[in-house]
Amino acid sequence: MKKYIFTAITAVALLAGCKKDLLETAPYSQVGSEAMWTTDNLTDLGMTGVYAQLRYGNASGGASGLELYQMDCLGFTGQTTGVEALLSGTITPSNGYFSSHWQNLFEGIQRANGAIVNIPLKSPSSAEKKARYIAEAKFLRAYFYLRLNQLYKGVPIYLEPFTAEEATKPRATEAEVWAQVIADLTAVIAEPNLPDRYAAGNASYGHVTKGAAYALRGKAFMYTEKWDLAAADFQKVKDAGYGLFANYNTLFKTANEQSNEMIFSIQHIGVTGYGSTTQFYCGTRSSFGSCWNTYHVSPNLVDLYENADGSKFNWDAVLPGYSSLTVAEREVYFLRNNLTATEIAAATTRGAKMSLYLPTGNEARILQAYANRDPRLAANVITPYSTYVGVFAGANAVVTSRWPYRAEAATNGDLRTDTQSFFYYLYRKYVYEGVSETPGRDYGPTDFALIRYADVLLMWAEALNEQGLTAEAMAKVNEVRARAGVALLQNINAALPTYVTGQADLRERIRNERRVEFPNEGINFFDEMRWKSWKDKVFAPGNGVKQIWGRVTSAYSFKGDYIYTWAVPAVEIERNPNIKQNAGWIN
Repeated sequence: MKKYIFTAITAVALLAGCKKDLLETAPYSQVGSEAMWTTDNLTDLGMTGVYAQLRYGNASGGASGLELYQMDCLGFTGQTTGVEALLSGTITPSNGYFSSHWQNLFEGIQRANGAIVNIPLKSPSSAEKKARYIAEAKFLRAYFYLRLNQLYKGVPIYLEPFTAEEATKPRATEAEVWAQVIADLTAVIAEPNLPDRYAAGNASYGHVTKGAAYALRGKAFMYTEKWDLAAADFQKVKDAGYGLFANYNTLFKTANEQSNEMIFSIQHIGVTGYGSTTQFYCGTRSSFGSCWNTYHVSPNLVDLYENADGSKFNWDAVLPGYSSLTVAEREVYFLRNNLTATEIAAATTRGAKMSLYLPTGNEARILQAYANRDPRLAANVITPYSTYVGVFAGANAVVTSRWPYRAEAATNGDLRTDTQSFFYYLYRKYVYEGVSETPGRDYGPTDFALIRYADVLLMWAEALNEQGLTAEAMAKVNEVRARAGVALLQNINAALPTYVTGQADLRERIRNERRVEFPNEGINFFDEMRWKSWKDKVFAPGNGVKQIWGRVTSAYSFKGDYIYTWAVPAVEIERNPNIKQNAGWIN
């Protein structure tokens, strides 16, 4: 699919014309009048148009907040430069954030419905191709409904294209939507023309597979707490030939985007408008000559990475007395060597305890905090005084994350951000390095994984543990930990930090494993919501957008448990009076 995505999307756009809000336009089945789907080529293009909706929110002119990786800022592991209205407690049902997700996901459903209804009626393609495409469309419809149900917990179910006048259905219950998702995925799995998986390099790579359908259905079973059915589906994913890629550090590079760990991904090419924008909003001013660090890493995540022996990281073990200092005083440990008098005065004014400053050893001291840790920390995060391959004057430049920032340079320069008055942890995962990895600063060729095998393994572990199968669950977690290079969990030696005491202990270890495995992948927020841990983890006292030493630049405010369920957009209730608002939200 990737090879013709640019031409295909362009063709669909020409046939469809401009698309506005879902309920203000003709349904996708009417795109291009009666011509759509009537040739084999138009069938291919129409199907590509359904897949294209997976990229909703992808934009290079400004961070949309709609792309999956950007939603990490709502969870425990990520944050954004300016606090989100959902986290500050100021959001209302009229906020465009709610309506944009609703409308874009229903646009995906419209497109999928158009394919499901019209391919049998109009397409001259072979019976085998049509059957496969219908199965793919049902998977995509299930995916979009799953995303809606995660957020709104019950939405109208439409299984055929509809016009604005026909959009009058009330909301189905959350359980009814899950049942529809599972029914669609069951039909996908039953389709004999759908392969278990595509090998790397196959012309159809990127299309839906049975392995992807089993993985997504297993996720739906997780939400319905049908642990045995979820585990059975995850076993089928393994049976389909998926597995862990050997090297976590290089997994998220273009060269390995078709490894057997990647079960279902958004296909990107290095063409403006059709590539990944992760670099642009998770990068730095040193990335490709200038990018934005709109989305970055929460200190919550960095502190969660264990020591390599599996023991919990503790700041006091590295810097005795660290926890007894005020947050402002702790800044002293993160200052660069050889500060100028002006820089010392500024740090003193901010509250840093400068009596602890080491003019020629400060950097070496703080580097010890990030040494001998879970290797995924260095793979995922640019930590203080680590290096990054940026671009300066059109050529590669190795820069170092230092505080305070002074200047970028071709040699031995500082890593430059667009938040230079603050010091944040930055993403390394999915951020391109040097001039060779991407053709442009706001688009790149690396596919974005929606489902990968590590996700399946850790959901599988959770499903097993919830059934009381602790040993079996621990083995699944250890597959992920072994690949990462961190000490394995065990239930033999109680003196070791990796000793698992039972189901409750393993439950929290699995959750932490997911937190450290999936940053910048759009998983954590949905995990915290499903576990009902969002309030305790994200809205803990003193939490918010934080600098590296924990100083809050924007505070969070939890307004009530009702925000676990997103507000139905006010505009949708105005359009369809049969839709009722979720409890707690006031239009």
